[in-house]
Amino acid sequence: MRSSEEAGYVDFVDASRPTLHAYAWLLTADAHAAEDLLQETFVRMYVRWRRVATGQPLAYARRIMSNLHTDRWRRARRETLTDELPEQAYRTDEPAVVDLVRALQQLSPRERECVVLRHYLDLSEKETAATLGVSVGAVKSYTSKGLAALRPLMQEERHV
Repeated sequence: MRSSEEAGYVDFVDASRPTLHAYAWLLTADAHAAEDLLQETFVRMYVRWRRVATGQPLAYARRIMSNLHTDRWRRARRETLTDELPEQAYRTDEPAVVDLVRALQQLSPRERECVVLRHYLDLSEKETAATLGVSVGAVKSYTSKGLAALRPLMQEERHV
């Protein structure tokens, strides 16, 4: 990679890191898993940077991250269940954030991705569909189902 291309990549990483890290954390609810997801996304972006740099690299990075998260989720489903309680995946002092993250974890991965992309990252339905590689109708459906599932979960958390 030429030095000018590498400088463009470094600028992209610096500018997009906060947004992509927040997206990764909301998808995984685990700081370490989010950092791993972010790093793997940046590695894949670096390999394809010449092709991606002229288009919409942030959208491409979000799509990579969504696909990586889905792949990891599928692998994790093969794990065996145990009687041991897992250690807490995240720590924060804000109860509203903890409640939201816990509620998001109860959604299916695709519903969670759609809700986070649409309402946290404020993407349009079309942008979300392009990021996830699904139709706009699927985004509407997943988002609607995800929000419908979140409403009672968030109300329960407030009354605990």
